[in-house]
Amino acid sequence: MIAVIVLSGIWGYNWVVMKACLDYAPPFVFAALRTSIGAASLFLVMFVQGKSLRPREFAPTLALGLLSTTGCIGLVTLALYLGAVGKTAILVYIMPFWVLVLAWPLLGERLVGGQWMAVTMAWAGLMIILEPWNLHSGMLGNLLAVASGMAWAGSAVLAKIMWKRRPLELISLSAWQMLLGSLPLIVMAMAIPGPPVRWTPYFIAGLSFSSVISQALALMLWFYLLKTLPAGMASMATLATPVIGMIAAAIELGERPSLLEGIGMVLVLAGLAILALQGVIRARELKAVIAVKE
Repeated sequence: MIAVIVLSGIWGYNWVVMKACLDYAPPFVFAALRTSIGAASLFLVMFVQGKSLRPREFAPTLALGLLSTTGCIGLVTLALYLGAVGKTAILVYIMPFWVLVLAWPLLGERLVGGQWMAVTMAWAGLMIILEPWNLHSGMLGNLLAVASGMAWAGSAVLAKIMWKRRPLELISLSAWQMLLGSLPLIVMAMAIPGPPVRWTPYFIAGLSFSSVISQALALMLWFYLLKTLPAGMASMATLATPVIGMIAAAIELGERPSLLEGIGMVLVLAGLAILALQGVIRARELKAVIAVKE
């Protein structure tokens, strides 16, 4: 429970930190710095633990990095640069629903029972937030946030496929995919002109938090939760993240969603809650079946 609380707080508050850091650095520069420092932190952990630094499954790990780091982190940074924290967090965290959609054709995992209701609610909330009937200036940021969630979902499905083929060391996989995925971000940061980074004390502190704490430490906490808790229970941490991000943005940045946006956010969060509850119920049923067999 301590790990769940800490992880939710880190990932939730990081939305405000990322938004504030973008006042001091261009989006691709900040994304490149964040991911490369995060990767270096994980390699340092591996070195201290005496683990091999050699990559395994290089080609799939490269694809994973392009989705999870280049795609997800790069797109979400641009989305934050253009849009509000609360709305961006909600749109990105529709990711579990994209996983369900992708897992159907790629993994043969069909939607069952209340998952249909959850997906329907999330889709309705997505349409209300995006307002496709009203092509306003914030549409690009919204679409980038949705694309970031889709890239994250694609990386989750790819990781599951990789695990089915061969068990991989989690920290090594995370470090290498982050390093490989940061390389295109570094190239874009160097190629796209922008103002120089303002290395203020706040930016240094924010970058340290976003890379070492949110990117490296929080990732290890997430793996710890996945290892020790049922997946449904661990997903509760994911559910709390956008909520904390919205609250932090309201307190620190004064963000207030419109009534229509608020309704859409509630629908998305309700759908996420249904999925998390189903995960807990399935985990308990599986645990009961295992106990009976033993």
